[in-house]
Amino acid sequence: MMGTSSFGTRLDQPGTTGLRAAFFSVWFVDLVATILFFTVPYAYELNPVTVFLHDLFGVAGVVLAALIYAGFVLAIGHVLSRPFDVGFVLTVVVLYALFASNNVVLLVSREPLLAPIVP
Repeated sequence: MMGTSSFGTRLDQPGTTGLRAAFFSVWFVDLVATILFFTVPYAYELNPVTVFLHDLFGVAGVVLAALIYAGFVLAIGHVLSRPFDVGFVLTVVVLYALFASNNVVLLVSREPLLAPIVP
């Protein structure tokens, strides 16, 4: 679906509606899990940008970081032409689903789904 911005350029929505909904769903789960990382003593956030913004603004900084990341994904998806935008958004959805799943499992069981392999 094409849209027109206030500058008169036509923007191509990245991916399909279902794919965008999947992105926002796993993005939201990851956002909630990341916020919870700052409230539990046994888990911590590894992303230095998120930690920096949390130190500056508290929980609002975590939300700001998540909005920035989503904005980057949408901006890149708008720039890419089909089928690359679909592939890009699909890749991001798969990665977010993996990270969000790991975060939720870590919060619930105190053990990560994907533990680093240390000999």
